[in-house]
Amino acid sequence: MKVFKEVQRFDQWWLRILLIAALAVAASPLVFEYDAIIQSRSEITSVVTSMLLIVALFLTFWFLFKLETRIDEQGISYRYLPFHRKARLRTWDKIRSVSVRKYNPILEYGGWGYRIGLRKKRALNVKGNMGIQIVYKNGRQLLLGTQRPNEAEAVLKTYVNNGAIK
Repeated sequence: MKVFKEVQRFDQWWLRILLIAALAVAASPLVFEYDAIIQSRSEITSVVTSMLLIVALFLTFWFLFKLETRIDEQGISYRYLPFHRKARLRTWDKIRSVSVRKYNPILEYGGWGYRIGLRKKRALNVKGNMGIQIVYKNGRQLLLGTQRPNEAEAVLKTYVNNGAIK
């Protein structure tokens, strides 16, 4: 049987621009007040410390926050680090329907990330506006963001057509 695996990270272009801008602001005293700062070791230390903190924050987002999705013969499993230490498996017998759809992250869920909406709706997304919509038999809904909607849909059709969802 087919398997779909995807790992997404917060690596949007605008986050990189934000990092560069924050580093530029933190480093600006070195450029504009070089003569005054070079006299004081504590000033240099504070500028370097702020730059290191900014880089550490960016690296934390890059390495720690990620969404892992897997679709296989058992069902759909997902893990949103750092919120889920272990992958959460949702077996096919608990799922009423599943599809890939376009959604509006801001209007439907209030943005990206680990989102808990009203009326038993949740979304786990990192970027973009395409997701795997899961509706459980108990009425709850989960949307898992994806950057590879065509591949996810092809694998989902395999399991839906083979009777995994009854």
